[in-house]
Amino acid sequence: AVIMALVHSHAVKNEAEGLSFFDGTEGQYFHEGGRGYHNSWDSKLFNYGKREVQQFLLSNVRYWLEEFHFDGYRFDGITSMLYFHHGDYTEFDHYDKYFKDGVEWDAVTYLQLANTVAHQTKPGVMTIAEDFSGMPGIARTPEDGGVGFNFRLGMGIPDFWIKYLKEKSDDDWNIEELWSVMTNRRYKEGTIAYAESHDQAIVGDKTTAFWLMDKEMYWHMHKDDDHLVIDCGVALHKLIRMFTGALGGEGYLTFIGNEFGHPEWIDFPREGNDWSYKYARRQWSLVDHPELKYQYLNNWDGGMVTLLKEHDIPSSYQAQQLNMDATNKTIVAERGNLIFIWNFHPSNAIPDYKFYVPQAGQYRIILNSDAPQFGGHNRIDESQVFETFEEDGVNKLSVYNTNRTALVLERIK
Repeated sequence: AVIMALVHSHAVKNEAEGLSFFDGTEGQYFHEGGRGYHNSWDSKLFNYGKREVQQFLLSNVRYWLEEFHFDGYRFDGITSMLYFHHGDYTEFDHYDKYFKDGVEWDAVTYLQLANTVAHQTKPGVMTIAEDFSGMPGIARTPEDGGVGFNFRLGMGIPDFWIKYLKEKSDDDWNIEELWSVMTNRRYKEGTIAYAESHDQAIVGDKTTAFWLMDKEMYWHMHKDDDHLVIDCGVALHKLIRMFTGALGGEGYLTFIGNEFGHPEWIDFPREGNDWSYKYARRQWSLVDHPELKYQYLNNWDGGMVTLLKEHDIPSSYQAQQLNMDATNKTIVAERGNLIFIWNFHPSNAIPDYKFYVPQAGQYRIILNSDAPQFGGHNRIDESQVFETFEEDGVNKLSVYNTNRTALVLERIK
């Protein structure tokens, strides 16, 4: 699905390019005075209670679906819409803060209307709420008392990854914390998981690939160039994305180019870069080049997304934890009747690694990040069939658990 970021949360205050003072007055589209200005964003705020504003914005919802056939929207920055305080300097530590204190009811009503219009215009459309407040019901229907989105965006996930990449060596990653961040979400409200935020695709923070490999990406991405930093970065890039996609929600999102490790953000011409077009592009030539390692990451993304779709993992019940091994930084989990194994350890590769599985039988590997087509070291025999055995009164499997590797196993009988 191709999802468009829809920005109805604010508008540029520039009178030459935007709607500010469009008819010579302050209040045609926006609130007058302080209520119509976002201090943190330096932008104008719509008057969602005004019928003409509702018609204008709702026609915009229809336009992109009818004329350009997008599959859905990520509604940008809706925490700012939902509350008079815009979520600034606020801890959402009590339900009163969701339903009483400072709630912008006109905006809540508008978002219910926007979701209704989107779903009536294009049945099957996907709407995603970018809300960091955690408002209950954001991803339930208006009939259920909700706001009407299909999903909420799991905004804590990319924030977590970027914090880890900035502050910790992977030697210090805590697997209990990894598991908790991926699986802690509201019951029966769909969450879209994503490993990198739009700030890492459009000017802002570094991409995950660049945090992992930095300037070495400019010199050592040729397939014949063995380089320790690149090898580590490629392995962790694959692990991060599979861990997020398999555990983090009921859907998975990536921003264009990040899936193959694009090293740089998109930066549109603006005053701050002297109106340069230099970075206003995605270098698709990188992933198309047969001699560069970007193909490995792209191949992995394709294999991972195909597996998630074919086995309907996002629609499956939340993952069941089977094994947490802090010493070897290994997590084993079941979701959608598949067994997922992640070894985050920098060096520990363990032969005959045993772990519990819920069902007895024979298992085979259906995805292996250590495979050569994904830039791996080809240490695992994928033709092997793994048969359960009984130990300590439970069913167990034994595999070669290689370091910095993600494995997915399927029960065949």
